[in-house]
Amino acid sequence: MIILNGFLNDLATKVLLFDGAMGTEIQKYEPKENDYLNNKEGFNDSLNFTHPEWIKTIHKNYIKAGSDCIETNTFGSNKLKLDEYGQGDKTIDFNVQGAKLVKESSAELGRDVYVIGSMGPSGYLPSSNDSDLGNISLGEIEEAFFVQAQGLIIGGCDALLIETGQDVLEMKLAVESCFRAMNKLEKTLPIITNVTLDQYGKMLLGTNVQSAYTTLSNLDIDVFGLNCSTGPLEMTPSVQWLCEQNELPILVMPNAGMPVNENGIAKYLMAPQEISLKLSEFVNKYERLKIIGGCCGTSVDHIKHLRSMLNTRTKTPVNLSFENETVT
Repeated sequence: MIILNGFLNDLATKVLLFDGAMGTEIQKYEPKENDYLNNKEGFNDSLNFTHPEWIKTIHKNYIKAGSDCIETNTFGSNKLKLDEYGQGDKTIDFNVQGAKLVKESSAELGRDVYVIGSMGPSGYLPSSNDSDLGNISLGEIEEAFFVQAQGLIIGGCDALLIETGQDVLEMKLAVESCFRAMNKLEKTLPIITNVTLDQYGKMLLGTNVQSAYTTLSNLDIDVFGLNCSTGPLEMTPSVQWLCEQNELPILVMPNAGMPVNENGIAKYLMAPQEISLKLSEFVNKYERLKIIGGCCGTSVDHIKHLRSMLNTRTKTPVNLSFENETVT
């Protein structure tokens, strides 16, 4: 499905820059238990309500750094994840609020950005035989994403991002849920799917990038991407295959290198210059690579370097021609 709205129109003519990590930016505020809704420590999405000023400041910092697209702080706001905190009945409210904070941040700075509705994993693995993680009906997973997608659409998102996918069956259900929500609300948005691969190019349950792309691209998505798990170096073979063998625009959002364990805490040590240099190689070599950004461990400085790289690159991006375009 190719939808010629503002987002995809820009995507056809240039490389768009997403933002960086949210979780590590939140930790810079050193949140305490009582900062979270109902004192549920680690419930980052609840900070949209308890500390909206924190979330807006993070959004604004990425906008100032040069991001074209800002993700909502709704990674864990599907109904199943919210049920764990006793907030499942407020799924739409959580997602509307996440979109609202991005829109307010953009308006207060006087700079337009695309609002990208973030949809992370449900916490289950429907393809797994695990007695806990696989013990859920497909209908429950689809409903969880269906409600979340409605909230993001109502909130005014410009695109829906199904990200950090670990189980291709769950991602398939999420895509179908997005279409169902769009049909209900009579609103059509682009759909982006991001899988997360290990250093050997496979998803958590062993699906390789070729199989994941084939499965998801056949569902009429608009962009296929890679995010999380590894740094850009480890992504190189998968990026090459995706950009050389396929037709969809490709997104790449690596971590700031492979995590290093320091006293039980994962640290990401890849410098902004290093990530910028590697992603510069990708965007100059592969015409299909149309979105870059950062995942775990990346900061405002990483995004600033990526913005500078895109602004000063000498190679002109190639326009993509979309077929069967639908204007929305």
